[in-house]
Amino acid sequence: MYSADGSEDLRQLKASDEGVRLRIDHADDLWTLAQICRVGSNLGMLSHRRDSTTGTQEGGRAKSAERKPMWIEIDVSECSFQAFTDNLRVHGVISEAKIDIGSHHTHIIAPGDEVEISFEGGLPEVDRELVKSALAAGTQPKAGLVVVENDEVLIFEVSGHGIRDLSSFSMRGGGKRADDSTGVRRGFFERVARETKMVFPDQMPLVICGPGMAREQFEGMLRAVGAENQILNAATSIGGRAAANEVLAGGAADAVLGEHELVRQVRAIEDGLTRISTNGAVSYGLNAIEEASEQGAVEVLIVEASLLRSDDRSIRSRWDGITSAVTTNRGEVIQASIDHDAGQQLVGMGGAIALLRWKVD
Repeated sequence: MYSADGSEDLRQLKASDEGVRLRIDHADDLWTLAQICRVGSNLGMLSHRRDSTTGTQEGGRAKSAERKPMWIEIDVSECSFQAFTDNLRVHGVISEAKIDIGSHHTHIIAPGDEVEISFEGGLPEVDRELVKSALAAGTQPKAGLVVVENDEVLIFEVSGHGIRDLSSFSMRGGGKRADDSTGVRRGFFERVARETKMVFPDQMPLVICGPGMAREQFEGMLRAVGAENQILNAATSIGGRAAANEVLAGGAADAVLGEHELVRQVRAIEDGLTRISTNGAVSYGLNAIEEASEQGAVEVLIVEASLLRSDDRSIRSRWDGITSAVTTNRGEVIQASIDHDAGQQLVGMGGAIALLRWKVD
C-alpha cells in the first residue's frame, strides 16, 4: 500500500478533516482498508452515478440515464469484506458529488483504485498505526504452501493476513484406505503436482511440508512436471492443516516467509500460548492486559484488529489507553487478523495476548 504521492507519509487532505489518500495495490491492502472503514469515516473515490437529467423520451421510447464518472464521497454506514476476495464494498450516504447528495451509494473498491479516507477530528491513532504498518510492509509476495502426506495433499496460499484453503486431494475413500502401493501413489502425486503447477505461477515461492518422506517425493514430481518455482522443503511433526501453522511458527520456512507479516503474527501468538502453558510472563483478557500496560510491563501486544474498533465506546476507550501506554513504554502493538489458525486461537483467548517484560501478579 502506498500513499498516492508515492511517499510513505500520511498527509492532511483538508483543513478540517485529516486523513490519507491511498492506492490499493493488492488484496492485503483491502484488508487494511476494511479495518479502517466504519461508521464515522468518510470515504471518497472515483465512481459512477446515473445522471437523471440525461434520460430522454424519443419517439415514444425512453432513453435510460447515462452513467457518468465522478468523484463521490460518502459517510460510511456499512463495510462488507470477505477475506481473500478482490473487492471491498462500502455503503453510505453521499456527502460530496456533482449530483445526488444525500442519496445512498456503494463504493466497490478493488486493486488499482485510489481512495481518500478521513474522520472528523482526525484519523484515529490505531488506524494511523495500521496504515503505517501496511506501508512499511510494502507489497509482500504471496507464497504457496503444500502439506504432503502419503495419501493426502493440502494446498494453501499464504498472504500478508491469512492462509487461504485452495484445494485438497486424497487417496482415501469409502471409509477404507485406497491402495497405497508405490505405483498408485506415484500416479496420485503426479496428478496433484500438475494441478499444483497450474495453481501457482513459476515466480511464486512454494513451501512443501509434512511428516515423513512423501514431501520429498512430491517435490521431485513437481520438478518432473516442469515447475520452476523456488521451493523450500520443510519437515513437520504433524500433517494436515496443523502442519501449515507449525511451519509458519517454527521458522522452518524463513528462507521464503521470514519477513512475512503473517509469520510475525503467528509467532507472537504462539509465543503467548507457550508462555500461558508454562506460566510465563504473559497476560490475556482486557483487565489483566490493562493492569500490565499501566505498569509498563507489556513488551508486545497482539490484538485482533477489530477489537480496537469496538462499537462499544467504553471498551474502545480502554483499548486506546492500553495501546497508548504500550507504545509510550516502547512496546510493540501488532494488529492481527483472524484468517488463520493462530488468529482463531487468539479469538479463543479473548482477542488479545500481551507478552510481558516481567510477570505481573
